[in-house]
Amino acid sequence: MNYLEYNGYYGSIEYNKEDRSLYGKVLGMPKDLISYEGSTIEELENDFIDGINSYIEGCKDIGIKPRKSYNGVLNIRIPSEVHGKIAMIAEKSGTSINAFIRESIEKRLESVY
Repeated sequence: MNYLEYNGYYGSIEYNKEDRSLYGKVLGMPKDLISYEGSTIEELENDFIDGINSYIEGCKDIGIKPRKSYNGVLNIRIPSEVHGKIAMIAEKSGTSINAFIRESIEKRLESVY
């Protein structure tokens, strides 16, 4: 999957066949919309960067902390049997459920990347 990345923000790359334009939005920010567009990849990337910089400056101007793409909180639904197994393994290894899941995901990501 292709995406844009700048300063900890990730953005989609979409194509509009009708007007032959590129566009996208910053991902992982459901409460704030940062969109961008361009006729070329270079224009798209520049508008993406400008949009993020404008968002950050706007947040500073009104005295709030800018949100990031993906804030590090992830709620998942798993079967209760799996939840129980994770809890028991975490307990036996002297760690928390959160730490066990984080370590498991990190190991999986290492095998992919």
